[in-house]
Amino acid sequence: MHDVVAAMGPAFLGSRLKRLGEWLQADAAAIIAEMGLPIVPAQVPVLTALRAGPLTIGQIAAAIGSSQPGVSRTVAQLQKLGLVESARGNDQRERRVGLSASGNAAMVILARDVWPRVGAAAAELYADASGPLLTQLAAVERALKAAPLAERARRVVPAGLQLVEWRDDLAGAFHDINAEWIEAMFSLEPLDRAVLENPRERIIDPGGVILFAEAPGIGIVGTCALMPTGPNEFELTKMGVLEAARGLKAGEFLLAAAIDRAHSMGARDLYLLTNRKCAAAIHLYEKLGFCHDAEVMAAHGTAYERCDVAMRFPI
Repeated sequence: MHDVVAAMGPAFLGSRLKRLGEWLQADAAAIIAEMGLPIVPAQVPVLTALRAGPLTIGQIAAAIGSSQPGVSRTVAQLQKLGLVESARGNDQRERRVGLSASGNAAMVILARDVWPRVGAAAAELYADASGPLLTQLAAVERALKAAPLAERARRVVPAGLQLVEWRDDLAGAFHDINAEWIEAMFSLEPLDRAVLENPRERIIDPGGVILFAEAPGIGIVGTCALMPTGPNEFELTKMGVLEAARGLKAGEFLLAAAIDRAHSMGARDLYLLTNRKCAAAIHLYEKLGFCHDAEVMAAHGTAYERCDVAMRFPI
């Protein structure tokens, strides 16, 4: 059919941009819904503004370029969903809005599963657009009709993980990531506390390594360590991935990096201690070459009460 909006040229530019925005928002809503989030795209800018910390309604409005009444309505909707919380500021007349625990979890999903895919799909839409603005709009519209944004986003593989070396300011991440999984399955033992609370003294200074996995849009999501336990002998230890970041294959990424690093450091013995409850981790260790080893169990298995599995990598 004849496209009336496109045919009117510059006179209908506002209507054409509004229509294009509605098409893109509808596809973004479909992707968000597939991730199990109860939000709509119009609410996402407010949530994004709050990633930096609690803000007043006026500050949110300024950050996203919207009106204060509109922001107030969105905040009320997000409060009903349990994604934001409000509290009085230092000035009792001032109300500050911040992300709730559920809101923070939703932001992790958006950053991990939505933004990279939608952003790459949108970039694909205008990759061939050139020339005057209306010509570019026509190219984007043709691309959308050929394959909607949601369809393109589903085909996108998110950008890869990055390996980050130890820095003293990452000591908190090392502690928290490991404490999360240990306390979820077991309890922190004295050796856990000694290593997690003193990673530089127990691992780095004696010649060990602590590695981190960083995910685009999320930050540090996982970590692991090579802890010296003898001449050219290392224990692969304290490998964990944030619960909210599962699915990125950060564990496999870190394990492969740690094995490579052990080789480059001239390790003659590389082993690990774990528990049979960690079935997924054991499967990963086996996949990358670790073998169950009775000698390692006899020599090191008493280090942790929970240890009932010991494995060695054939260096």
